[in-house]
Amino acid sequence: MLQLSDIFGQDAAIDWIRKALAADHLPHGLIFAGPVGVGKATTAQALGALFLCENPKHNKWCGQCDSCRVMAAGNHPDFHVITKELIRYHDKTGKSKGIDLSIHVVRPELIEPAGRKANMGRGKVFVVEQADLMNPQAQNALLKTLEEPAGRTLIILLTDQPNALLQTIRSRSQVVRFAALDDELVKSELQKRGLNKSQATSAAKYAEGSLGVALKWHNEGVIDAANELVDQLSAIQSGKPATELPAWFKKAADAYAEKQLEHDELASKDQATREGLGLYLRIASQFFRERLGDENDSEELERRCAAIDAIVRAENYLDANVNIPLIFQQLAIALEMGFSPAASNRA
Repeated sequence: MLQLSDIFGQDAAIDWIRKALAADHLPHGLIFAGPVGVGKATTAQALGALFLCENPKHNKWCGQCDSCRVMAAGNHPDFHVITKELIRYHDKTGKSKGIDLSIHVVRPELIEPAGRKANMGRGKVFVVEQADLMNPQAQNALLKTLEEPAGRTLIILLTDQPNALLQTIRSRSQVVRFAALDDELVKSELQKRGLNKSQATSAAKYAEGSLGVALKWHNEGVIDAANELVDQLSAIQSGKPATELPAWFKKAADAYAEKQLEHDELASKDQATREGLGLYLRIASQFFRERLGDENDSEELERRCAAIDAIVRAENYLDANVNIPLIFQQLAIALEMGFSPAASNRA
């Protein structure tokens, strides 16, 4: 359990929180907005521990009181983490995939307990993960609680897409911005956690400033797969055929989905597969974007831009539920035609 002072790479956000605490003007509704895996949830836990501590000093929880002890044990009765997966406790069929964050979770896990007295007397803290997945009904139901919470209450909404929240939610909350972490900082932290220099460098590059994502992807084999993808794209860019690319995407996405099902057997395999495909498409786009700045040949630059456009089309088709094999067949054809020796000669 970290103190606010232990949070690294988010100086602006932590400074704002400290000033609000010092002025005794901490809003009861906060939106922690920023990329996935940069410290939003960790900061919410540190702030929650401080908020509930019986003897806080200098913006630090004491670690000795009953509240700190149960917080450290992970079972504080007044610290509530709300996730979309909690629907399984409230769905009588037991078959819900928890794709969005519905009112059937928000009402019993947040709205109703927010209206009751705190168990330990100091107040109540609610942390909503992936708050942008709250459907409109859930968000509208939360408005009154955000505006007039009962007693000493802190509600923290975590999101990487703050604009997906209703304006009425945003107007009742204070947005605190979290930034992507510096690559060197991510690499350093990864090496502290046991990755060698090469692994840390690759993970930091693909995760684009997210320590949490880098660690998750390393543990799930995504980084190794991403290196394979980069090798394939490098070969295609050199004029090699792209015939193996669709099969590679299918294999990599299936492996990604299997990992997600290991963590959560009730997860939707189709959704996890599409998530994996989207992930590797973003890495493919990153590959070509990184190479735009080091290219002085206008014709080659145009080919790389066309490759990015082809990947964006594939992402749009994926979002529109177009037939997956067709999406990646078309992507392979577009990339191969764009980088073939014949295309270079025509240019």
